[in-house]
Amino acid sequence: MAHAPADGAPDLLWRAGPLRGDGPGRDDEGSPGGEAGPRRAQPARPPPGVAVLLMSRLRRSQLPWALWRLARGGRVLAGVPGLRFGRVLGSGANGGFGLEPGLDCQGVFTLFDRLDDAERFATVSRWARAYRSRSREHFAATLLATSARGSWSGQSMSAVLSPVPGAPVAALTRAAIRPRRLAAFWRHSPPAEAELAGAPGCMLAVGLGEAPLLRQATFSVWNDAGAMDAFARHGAHQRAIRASYEGGFFSEWMFVRFVPVALRGCWNGRAFEALPP
Repeated sequence: MAHAPADGAPDLLWRAGPLRGDGPGRDDEGSPGGEAGPRRAQPARPPPGVAVLLMSRLRRSQLPWALWRLARGGRVLAGVPGLRFGRVLGSGANGGFGLEPGLDCQGVFTLFDRLDDAERFATVSRWARAYRSRSREHFAATLLATSARGSWSGQSMSAVLSPVPGAPVAALTRAAIRPRRLAAFWRHSPPAEAELAGAPGCMLAVGLGEAPLLRQATFSVWNDAGAMDAFARHGAHQRAIRASYEGGFFSEWMFVRFVPVALRGCWNGRAFEALPP
């Protein structure tokens, strides 16, 4: 277990292997080894593959602050070093998936190109410190994508790490629901999400959203890929997926599977400090 940084950021609770393609750094001009070289036309940047999710259960006294951040949306993340994409997200009651809003629960989802930028954001940045200092519970996950499909507001992701057999795995599902399919979606969603909360091997599951009812996301962490796959292939969740695709529920969707690089903090009373090696 790594020690906490000097400013009091939480200990590292679990770490995955190295990022695929890690190697010598580049300077600001993009030249290897810090040497200046002739400028060349740069290829299009690949989609990012490093993510951070922050989840906070805020103290009641901080509700005005939380609502202000929701109203400002991604603008509150202006100036985050290395940030490619960011969203401030609301949640259901108790961080769940129902129609009742949970005003004291808030999430932040961000994408980066570089693992070190992501880790700094999750641990020592002023944005993370602001949430931790106002929270009754706070959880942070630094994540490397192992597979990705679809997009979020036009932003896709790319796989940057191979799956790690037997290790914890996380998943993000995000969808923009077509207004005319809203009632059908919400008929299928509650039974599926109720199963998720109690699924064997599920360590954490939270419901998130950019906009009430219409733009929804689910984030979950599992003991291993086998536990997640067993849940996805059975019961109400499988029926909900089939109905969503056959019924054309979504105008945009994204599904990403991750290896957690680091899980820190506590959620629903569970401290993430006893994960498989």
